[in-house]
Amino acid sequence: MKRLLIATHNQAKIKEIMFGLIPLKDKNIEIVTLNDVGVEEEPEETGKTIKENSEIKARFYANLTGLPSLADDGGFFIPYLHGEPGVKSNRWLGRKATDTELIAHTLKMMSGVPFGKRQAYLDLSLCFFDPSTKRLEFENEKIDGHISEIPYSHWIPGFPYRAVLIVDEFKKFYDELTPDEHEKVNHRLKALKRLTKRIRDLI
Repeated sequence: MKRLLIATHNQAKIKEIMFGLIPLKDKNIEIVTLNDVGVEEEPEETGKTIKENSEIKARFYANLTGLPSLADDGGFFIPYLHGEPGVKSNRWLGRKATDTELIAHTLKMMSGVPFGKRQAYLDLSLCFFDPSTKRLEFENEKIDGHISEIPYSHWIPGFPYRAVLIVDEFKKFYDELTPDEHEKVNHRLKALKRLTKRIRDLI
């Protein structure tokens, strides 16, 4: 059986990616995680863009395991803050901060900013790399919205910026979207849908 590695330790991401890769199951492709193959290492994300970082991660784990790997990198971009936190979203505070700290810092930085200047978007880059063929594939997608003045009360661990993002399409917090609404706007699932069609013929 062919295998495809999900190259992330983030359990929330793994859950979403697993859902997005369901179409591959009828192609006799086994989806495995870093835990499944006993990998604990993490690469240094030195890219200047989320696309560069997604490639760094895909190549790192593919070369380490010998498996075709699927990695992603994303960022929360706030035009009012000149694109911050952007590519350094997980390390905005100079280190890997907790979800609670990142939520609080975002709202502090946007305190008093009028609604018309609170635009923000989640941007995502997916990268597939096969170490045996050196085939490299990318997909990109984003979600447009505005930053709220207070966080959603029942936010999902692992996705701090979703807790403060009001999705323009539905005028609702990201975390309060219904399953159907979430599937419609989810940038990871949209990008996966396109990339999965190509992966089916690549491994």
